[in-house]
Amino acid sequence: MLSSLSKLSPEELEQVRELERELGKTLLSYSSYDVVAEDLSEEELLRVRELEVKLGTALVVVRGA
Repeated sequence: MLSSLSKLSPEELEQVRELERELGKTLLSYSSYDVVAEDLSEEELLRVRELEVKLGTALVVVRGA
């Protein structure tokens, strides 16, 4: 299972912003996805790691649907 920030509709986003104003707190919305990690060769793994360093982020390689 993998989680990432949710893609909210404008109406949903406004509901979150309203609650943030009421609470005086910042909210983050996450959604979960069922995914299966993909097997990588050493060369593929190296290329993914290089891009992670370049972008300053973590990448997860998953099998396509």
